[in-house]
Amino acid sequence: MSVDLARQANRNAATPARPRRSTLERLLTPTLVLGIVVLLVVSGSTGPLQTTFLESLRIMAGHLIPGLPWMSDGSLTVSQDQAVWSFRLPRALLAGIAGASLALAGALLQANVRNPLAEPYILGVSAGAGVGAVLAIVAGSTAVGGLGLNASAFAGAAAATALVYLLAKQDGVIAPSRLILAGVALGSLLSAITNFLTITTDAQNVYSVLFFLLGSVSAATYPQLLLPGVALVAISVFAMFRSRALNAFLAGDETATALGVNVESLRRTLLLATALLTATTVAVCGGIGFVGLVVPHAARMLVGSDHRRMLPVTIFGGALFLMLTDLLARTVAQPAEIPLGILTATVGAPFFLWLMRGNGAVRGGIKR
Repeated sequence: MSVDLARQANRNAATPARPRRSTLERLLTPTLVLGIVVLLVVSGSTGPLQTTFLESLRIMAGHLIPGLPWMSDGSLTVSQDQAVWSFRLPRALLAGIAGASLALAGALLQANVRNPLAEPYILGVSAGAGVGAVLAIVAGSTAVGGLGLNASAFAGAAAATALVYLLAKQDGVIAPSRLILAGVALGSLLSAITNFLTITTDAQNVYSVLFFLLGSVSAATYPQLLLPGVALVAISVFAMFRSRALNAFLAGDETATALGVNVESLRRTLLLATALLTATTVAVCGGIGFVGLVVPHAARMLVGSDHRRMLPVTIFGGALFLMLTDLLARTVAQPAEIPLGILTATVGAPFFLWLMRGNGAVRGGIKR
């Protein structure tokens, strides 16, 4: 067999033929994208200042398309414009970016270590961000080198990632089981430090600490979207280009190597991508659990394990899930607001259990 034919055979093995897609599978991704757009407008119209769905849509369109008449004819008030464009829209966008990032990070980590229970928080990245943020809250910015809350959280997440990588590496090789154990152990240690800082700080700081650790996008601004947004787009493109290699990972390291995948190089890259997605998200939104664990599994139940189909559903599904959760967080207990981490488990767990009871669980590898 010639070299070219051998390479083609490997590519075919790494990329199984796509079975015929059902109507649900064909329409799922466009439906998720449409749902995200609709939810953006609904989020813009929801809040203490009364604004209709149509007014929210007109305000968003007016800022995106210059010269539209309703932006200057007095039919919309300045307060409505500020509420929709300056406060509600960046909040909804940040929730979408965070949901997509955490879901994608979960999918990449589960493929990397071939463990269905793996999620971004297992690496200890969130716990590292928690230590940085809590230190900034209870001791002030001078204790973390003059960094603000978000920068301190990012620095803590980056430090935790580097430490987990060093602990997991042995003889120049990263073993998946060693990676998980190092992440769990380091995460527990960092959580203990966070708890110590929380119980020894002044009472007025405790609410801020808890709100960060449980997650929130209430203080979102447009500049905060830049870093997690760029990370999400870049790593989404990378993951789609490497979807065949991710499929080969499912068959094990030896098979992936036989199919031409540089296992160690790809494993390091996936670890870095997972940590970057998690760190940029947690630094801005705080600790939001459950998304990275459940959304990739739900996507597999709906479209199967082929990453070429699963990844887009995971990304858009994660965005839609957290946007809907944020909308509930600021409406179900008005005027109080519920932290996102509480609702992600409360809303997501019943939906996941309902999916698991259906036929899709077989395709997701949960029921055989």
